[in-house]
Amino acid sequence: MSTAITFSEYGSPAVLRPTEVTPPEPGPGQVRIRVRAASVNPLDMKMRSGLMATTVPAHFPATPGLDAAGVVDAAGERADAAVGDEVLGATVGGSYAEYALLERPVAKPQALSWEVATSLVTVGQTAHRVLGQLGIEAGQSLLVHGAAGSVGFIAVQLAVTRGITVIGTVGEKDIERVTALGATAVRYGDGWAERVKAAAPGGVDFVFDASGAGVLADSVALTGDAGKVITIADMSAQEHGVRFSAGSADQSGASLPELVQLAASGKLTVPIWRTYPLTQAAHAHADLESHRNQGKAVLLP
Repeated sequence: MSTAITFSEYGSPAVLRPTEVTPPEPGPGQVRIRVRAASVNPLDMKMRSGLMATTVPAHFPATPGLDAAGVVDAAGERADAAVGDEVLGATVGGSYAEYALLERPVAKPQALSWEVATSLVTVGQTAHRVLGQLGIEAGQSLLVHGAAGSVGFIAVQLAVTRGITVIGTVGEKDIERVTALGATAVRYGDGWAERVKAAAPGGVDFVFDASGAGVLADSVALTGDAGKVITIADMSAQEHGVRFSAGSADQSGASLPELVQLAASGKLTVPIWRTYPLTQAAHAHADLESHRNQGKAVLLP
């Protein structure tokens, strides 16, 4: 037997409880890992609270979590990793556990910590996916709403490395942090559109909304074309003619090896705010829902 965090009803973080479970067995193409780190994502909290119940219903008892990094301890037929390999990837059946299943494991370089490795998976692939969907190229400009958040922070870095001019909306406390990435940081809140115009007198070519803060109408006005705006966080996208980019990550997993190498070489930074013992998953959810974090929260089984 092993320990996993499960919930058997939708609700507050208090529904998350340590539970004794049988470790899952890997099927064809899968590996089982002894989890060394599991990242906490906003989608985990939406699923636990029931906000995703109509689109992604939970099958109780459910184990939350999308991403994990760890050491392979069992491998199914035709698996892409062997026992003893250090890997990371998106999990099948949840990651808040001592053991988890991966279908597309990616090798973890020694230069990458367990905490950063797990934190790259969903947020990194999401940022990569949206930049691809926008079709933005070097020499063009991009406005990132929520540039200090987990997805936005990576999107800013990826765009800057591609020769894109980046403006990011952030809170006052994050201006210096985002400016250090090579972006122009402007304060969000009332008047943000005018501040963006002042920072980018040549205009804004594309907008990536990672905040869901009711910025779509003004973002469309800034670009002059709803087709140049994508959100991952605002459910009113359709009302504005804006694309909603759904999915937990790049479903093919094709971008993850690139992201891993960028992080291992120091060209991509993923700030880790705090780590928690696995049994304190409810505490981690409560902290993130209170917006206390500046960076990723990670569970350590």
